[in-house]
Amino acid sequence: MAGRPLSAEECDRLWRAWTPAEVAARLSGTPPCWYVAAGWALDLFVGGLGREHSDLEIGVPRERFGEIVGALPGYEWDVVGDGQVRAFPDAADNHHQTWLRDPATGRYHLDVFREPHDGDRWVCRRDGSITLPYDELILRTVDGIPYVIPEVVLLFKAKSRRAKDEADFLRALPALNEARRTRLSDWLSRVHPGHPWVDVCTGCRDFERYPSARAAANRS
Repeated sequence: MAGRPLSAEECDRLWRAWTPAEVAARLSGTPPCWYVAAGWALDLFVGGLGREHSDLEIGVPRERFGEIVGALPGYEWDVVGDGQVRAFPDAADNHHQTWLRDPATGRYHLDVFREPHDGDRWVCRRDGSITLPYDELILRTVDGIPYVIPEVVLLFKAKSRRAKDEADFLRALPALNEARRTRLSDWLSRVHPGHPWVDVCTGCRDFERYPSARAAANRS
């Protein structure tokens, strides 16, 4: 079924994102199957708000999305992709993003990634050979909020390299230990060969001489 076009301006107007703490409270009765993803996950890993967030994404194994729906009654869900929006489950097999909408206001509060998996292992939707058990994929804050490891966030951010993605990379990198940098470098080399972040992760390029790092320093 054809979707309805969704502009960036409409997204800005309609999004009123919950915070990770609000989502954790609302999903406190669900089994441990979800995790904060994307930019918010990096903030939870580093500790503290690095920038303002216009939305909030969480990930969940595709087959357990119904548990999230059941825990949030009274809302409606839209499948979003290719600049269009459709009422769930239309096109759900082709797009992983599912936005929670308040039917009374039309506001969006949450974006749920329905992720591929193989039993109790997460599977990367960009390269099916990259997998991790969920107990390795998910970290938790001192308050118990689950979030995805930073390597996964940065692997997905590496594709677009928007200004906010570069800023997130530079902020998270000093907090990554050698094992996390090595894993990120390996994944980037497989999914995005020749990506400039690889040299920074492996120490082949000085962090302080990376162009985005210099730009950030000039803005401070």
